[in-house]
Formats: sequence, structure tokens, C-alpha cells
Amino acid sequence: MLATLVNEPFDQPGWIYEVKWDGYRALALVNKGEVELTSRNNKSFNDKFYPLYHLLQQWKINAVVDGEIVVLTSKGTSNFGSLQNWRSEADGELVYYVFDILWYEGKDLTQLPLTQRRAILEQVLPVSDDVRLSQLFKAGGKEFYDAAHKMGLEGIIAKKAESAYLPNLRSKEWLKIKVNRRQEVVIGGYTNNEGSSKQFSSLLLGVYNNGAFHYVGKVGTGFSDKLQKEMMAQFKPLIINKTPFAVEPDYNKPSRFRPNPPKATATWLKPELVCEVSFAEITSDGVFRHPSFEGMRVDKNAKDVILETAAHTPELIEEEHELVKDKIINAPKKSTRKTLLNPTEQTQVKKINGHDLKFSNLNKIYWPAEKITKRDMLNYYYQVAPYILPYLKDRPQSLNRFPNGIKGFSFYQKNVKDKAPDWLKTFPYTTSDGEHKEFLLGTDEYSLLWMASLGSIEMNPWFSRAQFPDNPDYCVIDLDPDKHTFDQVIQAAQVTREVLEAINVPSYIKTSGSTGMHVYIPLNAKYDYDQSQLFARLLVNIVHEQIPEFTSVERMISKREGKMYLDFLQNRPGATLACPYSLRPKPGATVSMPLHWDEVKPGLEMRDFHIFNAIDRVKEQGDIFKPVLGKGIDLETTLKKMKSLFDAGSS
Repeated sequence: MLATLVNEPFDQPGWIYEVKWDGYRALALVNKGEVELTSRNNKSFNDKFYPLYHLLQQWKINAVVDGEIVVLTSKGTSNFGSLQNWRSEADGELVYYVFDILWYEGKDLTQLPLTQRRAILEQVLPVSDDVRLSQLFKAGGKEFYDAAHKMGLEGIIAKKAESAYLPNLRSKEWLKIKVNRRQEVVIGGYTNNEGSSKQFSSLLLGVYNNGAFHYVGKVGTGFSDKLQKEMMAQFKPLIINKTPFAVEPDYNKPSRFRPNPPKATATWLKPELVCEVSFAEITSDGVFRHPSFEGMRVDKNAKDVILETAAHTPELIEEEHELVKDKIINAPKKSTRKTLLNPTEQTQVKKINGHDLKFSNLNKIYWPAEKITKRDMLNYYYQVAPYILPYLKDRPQSLNRFPNGIKGFSFYQKNVKDKAPDWLKTFPYTTSDGEHKEFLLGTDEYSLLWMASLGSIEMNPWFSRAQFPDNPDYCVIDLDPDKHTFDQVIQAAQVTREVLEAINVPSYIKTSGSTGMHVYIPLNAKYDYDQSQLFARLLVNIVHEQIPEFTSVERMISKREGKMYLDFLQNRPGATLACPYSLRPKPGATVSMPLHWDEVKPGLEMRDFHIFNAIDRVKEQGDIFKPVLGKGIDLETTLKKMKSLFDAGSS
């Protein structure tokens, strides 16, 4: 059912009002788990707006509902340009505003009055932040129109409270009043100005009237260079030799504002593509004044596009007045990161920190047993970025690359000279054998996702930052089992904590994501690597004395006799471990997960934390590892306490 355009708001008993959302009109058909999300011209939105499609699949009702798909701004208003450019969840808050129900559990509701349909809808609609009930405003239309204008809405819709739902009819019982003048138009060609380097200078626009295609003006503003390039790809197969307009337009015609326009040539197109423009007014000869391009309309058929002329409201409505306050729009809830990449396109380009980043081979399987793809891995790192970046920032990175997944060939890459984009920072470093390298520095989201895009499944930063390369921010004890059970790793971790508590040293623990666990002690870059390693050596010797039957501090594997290695030698320049929240190239796509100490008890399993549940845990718990990067211990005082403890144990 379609609304008739009128030119001004009104107050009248028996009418109700709602927001005119600036989006794509869409019907949702849900029946026994089968879902179809379709546009007004019967195009499927199932793939394009996949999060809504998947959400509708979870509904427990069988119904047909009518509504508008929009992308919301932070203020709760809709933005059509953002909707047009929407490709994945990272592109904006996608919302389906539902305003009517046509069918429910086998019953046709279209002949019921709107008020009854709304009452049913309010009872049965599974509302969420992504599927919302479009709110009614039961006061006067003039007040609502003024509010819509102040809020920057496109307009309002007025509906007779008792109106039936009449499919495919532009009814006078549903009226639309626009705040800003906008019009759907068909692209009939484009021009190129002499000497211009742009893909095109303006679009030649038309509408249909009694089957004939009439010119309504040209638009040359509202395009980015990227958008022009994308549009030219759409134009190419539609180029024709003669004008599609009933009368060839004079696109070089001077105007009062441009008496000497640049000379332009036209390329004609089959009139199949629909776009939307905003404009100041329509001139007496039917041409738009001051038009601006707003976006393409994939949801409209070109033949259905006619010039909308606003009828004079009083001819349709007798005015009366009533005032009531209603809340009509709602901003999205506090935004949480969703996925970056959509589930279909093999190659996608996203703007990250102001730079385009190309993601390719997204369907490649990285974890064969679980059918986890490169896309899944990249989406994980995008979502976990706010939590993992503090452990990467300003730290040289060692890239452990698995370009064909965990079963394929892998290699370490430390030197990124002439390989990383110019805007990524690097850290020059000369190794012990005199080789000069440039390590990638973790800086921002782009650096994280660039590493992941190369197949770096795990993130391996230095213990120290570039500002203080010889001073680690933490000391780490790596509990590295051989053939021991994970419960024995847990026991070793608990003993390590007991020793540290005895000397009043805070400690933080995480799973390695592989077979062991890592215990971190904050140092805050106050000491060098030699001092950190000395502390670690003393610590593991005390721990080893407590559980000598299954632990070892021997560096040589042959001397360990199969015992768990209490590794203190990781505390050296250039050494790396998988950082908190990093994925691991192990079966199950496990994650190196920070834990509360009271979680470290028998029954804990490494596979408890993986790509599918880590994000939910981190959102719920927050970054519990954060103190590792905070205030460091006083090592001199700690060593004195440790010596006393060691002496007491020896005696």
C-alpha cells in the first residue's frame, strides 16, 4: 500500500501519524522458518541485508509484516546514503522499522482497520534493537511535522485510523508530507565537461508520464570519486546510441546562474537505473532547481518512477487540532562491534583508520575441521580490536603467517621493509648477527587487520614498546607442559600464584590457547630484560621446589625428562608470545584468554575459549588483563622478600 504526497501537514480527528523513514520499503514473509525479505519491486533483500534475514529466521511466529529498512545515525534518524553504501555490519546500525501486519498465523488481516492491525502487531512482533515497532504519534499532524523538521527527519506519514490495507494502491487514506523535497528519478545519460578529469560531470535525469520518458534536469553534485567509479561500472552495459528521452534535452543550455556553462558531451543510457535527488523547487518548465544526488535506489522499478506532485492538503482533509506528546524516534543502543565483512563477497575493500584495506580470499578455509574461514578470522579481530590493541600498540610484531590455514605451510616474518603500506609505522632493529630489520609496529586497527589479512592467525608482540625497547612492560612465566594433563598446568599456575602472593606481588593469568598457561607480572618498563629474567629465574626455582615431581627449570629438553618446563627465558629482547585475546593456529580456533584466578581450577579446559565465544565473554567481562599494563612492582623490594622466602625454603 502506497501513500499520496501532499504539500502540508494537518490536524484532523481519526488520523494517526508516524515517521517517514528514509530507507528501503520491505515486506517480511515468515512461515514455518522460511523467510523472504523483499523490496517493493519484489527484489530479495535476503543476502543484501543478511543480519535482518538471519534475525527473522529466529522468529517463532508466522506472519507477513510491512516496514522500512534503514541505517540509523547516533541520534536515531535514518541516513539513506549510509543505507545505500551498506555492505556489512560495520557500515552502520541496520534497523527494520515495522509499521503494519498483513497476515498472521494463517489469517488475512488486510481488511481489518489499521488500529486493530496495529494492536495485533504490538502484541506479536518480536521486537529488538534491530527490529522495531515504528511508533505512532496520536497528536496533531502540525505539531508532529514541526518535531520531524527539528529532528532532521525526511517527513511524516498520516494514516486514517480505520483504513484497510490495500496492496498496490496509492491511497488517499495514507498521506506523506515531506520536510525536504526529494524525488526518485531515472538516469537517462551522463555528461562530460570539456577538460574535466572526472568520470562524469552530471547525470541526465527523467521520469515517466503516460509511458513517455521526460527530462527533469541534471545533477552534478553529491558524488565522491569512488562513487563515480562504481556508477560508471553500472553505466557501461547500458550505453546506447540515441537519447532515451521523448525530447532530447538541451544539456548545454545557459541559465541565469551559469550564462556560460562549460561545453559538455552526452552519453545516453537505457533508462533502467533509479536514483534519488533532493532539490529546492521545480521550475515552470518541469526542471529541478539546485538538485543534489542522494543515492541509488535498487528497490524501485524505472517504469514506476513518475513526478510526484504534492496535492493541496485542504482539498483532502478538513483541518482540526489536537496536541499530545509522544516519543517517536530512538537512537541505537550503545553500539557494540559487529562483523566487518559480509558473508558472500570473496574480496572486499574497507576503509580502516582513513585508508582502504583490501581483504581477499575470504572463503578460504583456515580451520578445516570446524570449517572456519579467513573471513571468520578477520571478523573476530575486528570485533576484538578494542580489547587486543592495548597489547599491540607501539610494540614490534613478529608475524606468524598461515596463508593457507593451519594445515598449510607457515612461516615467521619479522622484516616488513618495503612490504607494509607507507602509513604503517615500523621499528628499525639490528639483530645479534648484525642483520638490519624493520619490524611492524602495532599502532591501530589498520595494523591489526593488515597483519590478519596476510594470514597472521596469531598476534605476537614484544614484551617492550618501541619507546623503551630494552625495558619490558611485564615479566612472563610460561608454563609449558610436555605430556602432562591440563590439570597439572593448573596446579603449577596455582603454586606460582601462591609464591607471588607470599611476597605481595600481583599476578595475572591467561591460557596460552595451545597447551599451557602464561602468568604475567607487571613491570611498567622500569627494569631491563636481564633484571626481569633474573626475577623470573628465582621465581620458577621456588615454584619448582614446591612441585619437583612434574616440573623442570632445565633449558635443555633432554635434561627435563619429560617434565613440565617452567620457562623463564622468554624474558629476553625480541621474544614473543601470543598476546591476550589472540587466536591460535590450533584445532578448535582456540583463544589465548585472560582468566580470573578463581577460574583456574581443575576442570578448566583450553578448548573452553575459542573464536565462537570469546567476543561474548570479553563484552561481558571487559578487559580483566588491563592491570598488566598498569603500575609495575618494586623489583628491589620484591627480590629482598623473595630471597627471604628462598632462604626459608632452603632451611
